Amino acid sequence: MNALKEAIAFAEAAGSQWPESMHMPDGQFVMTYDSGEKAPDNEVLGPVTPRGGPAGIVYRGDKLVAEWGDVGRADMTFSVAKSFLSLLAGLAVGDGLIRSLDDKVAPTALDDGFESEQNRDITWRHLLTQTSEWQGTVFGKEDRIDHNRVVGVAVADAPKGTRRALKKPGTFYEYNDVRVNRLSLSLLQVFKEPLPSVLKRRVMDPIGASAGWRWDGYRNSTVTIDGRDMVSVPGGGHWGGGIMISARDLAAVGRLVAQGGMWDGRRVLPEGWTAELVKPCPVAPFYGLMWWLNTDRRQFAAASERSYFALGWGSHIVWIDPDHDLVTVLRWIDRKKAPGFVERLLGAIAP
Repeated sequence: MNALKEAIAFAEAAGSQWPESMHMPDGQFVMTYDSGEKAPDNEVLGPVTPRGGPAGIVYRGDKLVAEWGDVGRADMTFSVAKSFLSLLAGLAVGDGLIRSLDDKVAPTALDDGFESEQNRDITWRHLLTQTSEWQGTVFGKEDRIDHNRVVGVAVADAPKGTRRALKKPGTFYEYNDVRVNRLSLSLLQVFKEPLPSVLKRRVMDPIGASAGWRWDGYRNSTVTIDGRDMVSVPGGGHWGGGIMISARDLAAVGRLVAQGGMWDGRRVLPEGWTAELVKPCPVAPFYGLMWWLNTDRRQFAAASERSYFALGWGSHIVWIDPDHDLVTVLRWIDRKKAPGFVERLLGAIAP
């Protein structure tokens, strides 16, 4: 028990260095500041909400092992939203709206976003593994903004935002938020229903999530489908918006995934989808379908190699460890110190 208390104390003392206001002294949004973006690339399009403090929650199986901080407070969660998009993609596959992940996206597009020679062969799998090399502009943001972005790879050939020659879809990994927003728009076009509504009805309500979460879009991300105006939501908070959610609700989603998509004996996610999420991408074996893998223990050396993660800048971590039957959520922890918590927690709960 003392070891567990020490692990929690470590997490509480390892808080994010981001300003609570979420803005730097010069007024720039901390996310675009951290990304090194300058105007006009750094224009914020969605809501930005002041943040809370470090918080976390640990489940082992169905048992709540520990919690600290305000686990009921909804906060921005940044790229954890990408992992939510992968859950929605699974529902689309289960519903037959997407026949196969290896089908081309173009036939389902309600716009011209996949008509060019560069984009016409892009598949759903390419979008979900961030290997699409999609070229274009989504809600005023050009794919070029995240060219040469270093996330999950060691080096880039040029500074972030420097335009580079695009490669064949499926052959090159790049963490690119514009392309993730294109995935979100494409999913909206197949569901023909706002993604937050689909998520609430199909996932969040069945697992007993609170009413305090929301998924904010951009001021310019409203599209018209079948005569109805709908907001297309981003797959993160890079330019504001994204999923506002509590640690407690994140833990419920993590437990749903850890349980193979089942909740209280009811199937919520299609059978086999959670296994699909964690198949390594051939081009980027540290990445699944919008979930990070612990391949070669490159994320957390102390964690099981079968661990996988939803990760968001700031930092926000949903860590699922099948070998220890653990689901752990960390909010507002300094990313460089997170491995220290992982090591301490596993030391505390190991048989």
